[in-house]
Amino acid sequence: MAVLWLDEISADDLEKVGGKGASLGELTGAGLPVPPGFVVTAGTYRSFIEEAEIDEELFEAVDVDVDDSSALANAADRAQELIIETPFPDDLREEILESYGRVGDGEAFVAVRSSATAEDLPDASFAGQQETFLNVTEENLLDRVRECWASLFTQRAIYYRQEQGFDHSAVNIAVVVQQMVDAQKSGVMFTSHPSTGDPTMIIEAAWGLGEAVVSGAVSPDNYVIDREDRSVDVTVAEKKVMHEKDEETGTTVEREVPEAKRNERVISDDEIGDLMDLGERVEDHYDEPQDVEWAIVDGEVFMLQSRPITTIDETGETAAAAGGSVDPTQGLTDGSGSVQAAGGESGDASTGDSSGDVIVDGLGSSPGTVSGAAQIVTKLDDLDKVGEGDIIVTEMTMPDMVPAMKRAAGIITDEGGMTSHAAIVSRELGVPAIVGTTNATTVLEDGQVVTLDGDKGAVLEGSEVDPDEETEPVEEVRPQSPVKPMTATEVKVNVSIPEAAERAAATGADGVGLLRMEHMILSLNQTPAKFIQENGEDAYIQELVQGIRGVADEFYPRPVRVRTLDAPTDEFRQLEGGDDEPTEHNPMLGYRGIRRSLDRPEVFAHELEAFRRLFEMGYDNVEIMFPLVNDAEDIYRAKTLMKEAGIDPDKRKWGAMIETPASALSVEGMAEAGIDFASFGTNDLTQYTLAVDRNNEHVADRFDELHPSILTLIGNVIETCREHDVETSICGQAGSKPEMVQFLVDEGVSSISANIDAVRDVQHEVKRTEQKLLLDSVR
Repeated sequence: MAVLWLDEISADDLEKVGGKGASLGELTGAGLPVPPGFVVTAGTYRSFIEEAEIDEELFEAVDVDVDDSSALANAADRAQELIIETPFPDDLREEILESYGRVGDGEAFVAVRSSATAEDLPDASFAGQQETFLNVTEENLLDRVRECWASLFTQRAIYYRQEQGFDHSAVNIAVVVQQMVDAQKSGVMFTSHPSTGDPTMIIEAAWGLGEAVVSGAVSPDNYVIDREDRSVDVTVAEKKVMHEKDEETGTTVEREVPEAKRNERVISDDEIGDLMDLGERVEDHYDEPQDVEWAIVDGEVFMLQSRPITTIDETGETAAAAGGSVDPTQGLTDGSGSVQAAGGESGDASTGDSSGDVIVDGLGSSPGTVSGAAQIVTKLDDLDKVGEGDIIVTEMTMPDMVPAMKRAAGIITDEGGMTSHAAIVSRELGVPAIVGTTNATTVLEDGQVVTLDGDKGAVLEGSEVDPDEETEPVEEVRPQSPVKPMTATEVKVNVSIPEAAERAAATGADGVGLLRMEHMILSLNQTPAKFIQENGEDAYIQELVQGIRGVADEFYPRPVRVRTLDAPTDEFRQLEGGDDEPTEHNPMLGYRGIRRSLDRPEVFAHELEAFRRLFEMGYDNVEIMFPLVNDAEDIYRAKTLMKEAGIDPDKRKWGAMIETPASALSVEGMAEAGIDFASFGTNDLTQYTLAVDRNNEHVADRFDELHPSILTLIGNVIETCREHDVETSICGQAGSKPEMVQFLVDEGVSSISANIDAVRDVQHEVKRTEQKLLLDSVR
């Protein structure tokens, strides 16, 4: 038979019906409230492609180099075309339509969902890679089934399978056809804590269909329940949109939530009790914690899907268990240098004696202690001498130094503060660093062995490793996913380089609030024009695609906000091909950001083409952010170039940085021009408003992101954006400060993006501030 009904299916049928189908069959068999339906089996898909004799051509088409963006796109197009254009055999058509007729007396709207046979494996998850269609009728049912089969060969799915080592021909796909639940409220439920496995149930809820919650279109309410005493911690979010069925067309549409319901609690205590009872039954049935999708109609709860929670650390091993007190947000170097964690004691590697003499001091910008040979870098050619375990000593790091920074055990600079390039990148890499020493490049010598204490900001003479003793390499401790407080205000993370994506994702952040594109470009050590001249336009575009894709993959489906090129002329001038760059007295006020992009549309078009290819590959979590925008005119010109590049501004999420007083005062015009979000770059906004160079130690004490004038600008922008339904966020260094967090949450900012090492602190500060606001509102 081509189909199996849910009440005929058990876990033993996994290979026939895929993970989603098997789960729904198990739930149905356990007597849980699951909407009726059937599964078009994986064998039916296999028979379809084999009997049509397209199987060999199909698998040959996707046998490509997935790092070649053009080849990958062509492969996906051809594979999907083969399936979609192949007609259904008559007997199969009749069986599927006859089965549909038995669901809801043949007049039902149904959900059509892909169910791959390799979904939700312990070491790989294919969930979310294939298609789901809602409110489907008999008229388009067969087309939707075929489109589900074809979604097995999207660019992202092909890429993921190849990266995971799966044979394309070994992965089959079933399709679940299930009666739609016209949900009035819906969401997801973790039956145990998704990170620790503790007896804490977490429920997220929003109005309408659950797709809005799963896709991230809405910030849901959060309900954290202690399963032992059933006490509930409620965080009510502002729910601006909801997904529901259009009564006239039957399609799923996104509508605004009525004003009266936006800040209203979605589920009652009684409904929480009902969900808990069902959650405990599901967990008992599977004998392991579950991630459940649910819906409520007229007070009746339905279970739409359940899968195991795969993020729980079952080993119970913490960083300390590996030897030493290790901050899980910090990485370790290898055995070529001695490392101790922030605030901890050195492990067995610290067997020697340190002289203890402080020879240079500055600002500890990235925690940890490391010993190694100093390498003085005064020009780019000096970077070649930096080896594994060495310590870079330079006046100020630049983006083109990143490859060497990855090799280094530590970083020391003469200039800069906590917002400098060296500070930001070293924190992302987990490399101890000290900035603003003023004299490290003149006091230290090449090859001199020193110990860098990134907590105290001190450089000591000598090593904490006895060079005469053999030591075992320090075992790298991979960051564990932290316990994430549930907050209505999203907490995201800043990422400077794609290589830091894994560490960034491990923070539990709600997405990436700032991914800097310039580091992908400047690390090529050539200007874009020079690189294109020597390697071609496609090679340049692929460099951008690969860099962004690495981060988008790590965070999917959480959003990744990518800032287009924002490199000052002095940084470009140091690259090969940079001789033609203008010489500017103050590059920070010069030819950078959107003004460079709009002035050189032929080069900017390559960046936009990279975005277009990513969207085509299925990376719908990528968002575009334009830097150093001054007014609506900049936005309209950028929007025109997006359209010329084949990007529909109405279908993609994009926005602008608020980094100048002009942009803060012009944000209403930008909102009317169509931006979806406005993101504060407080580093630049502060220096432009206060006329203070943030990297000038002579005026550094005047650099204050909490200055009343800065807060006034920020507050006014948030208020204006709220009136125009535009999201607001912050991705500058100030977003990590408790005082700024309190101010932003109180003003109603949509999200806060912090540096990797500050995410957990910001999450807790946001939670505290939101709780205080809730308490104040009811007292």
